Amino acid sequence: MISKDEVEKIAHLARLEIDDSQKEKMAEQLSNILQYIDKLKDVDVRGVKLSSGVAFMNNVFREDEVGVSPGPCVTLANAPERDEDFYTVPRVVK
Repeated sequence: MISKDEVEKIAHLARLEIDDSQKEKMAEQLSNILQYIDKLKDVDVRGVKLSSGVAFMNNVFREDEVGVSPGPCVTLANAPERDEDFYTVPRVVK
């Protein structure tokens, strides 16, 4: 069972604000999710073929090609804020 303290830690790491009335409900919901996932360890998968998908494909990357830069007028056209030829963003490190 996930505790309210663990919910607070998870919310802090995810930069979420959760009020006290939501913590109990969130703890219950997260516990239910983990219990459901825990059931997967009991599933018998012997004889089940691997499914195909992206994980089994070979390298699908294209070759790098040198191209002409569109320049700051184009690349910064939709920037919410800019300082000459640079994006301006909020400071994230103190």
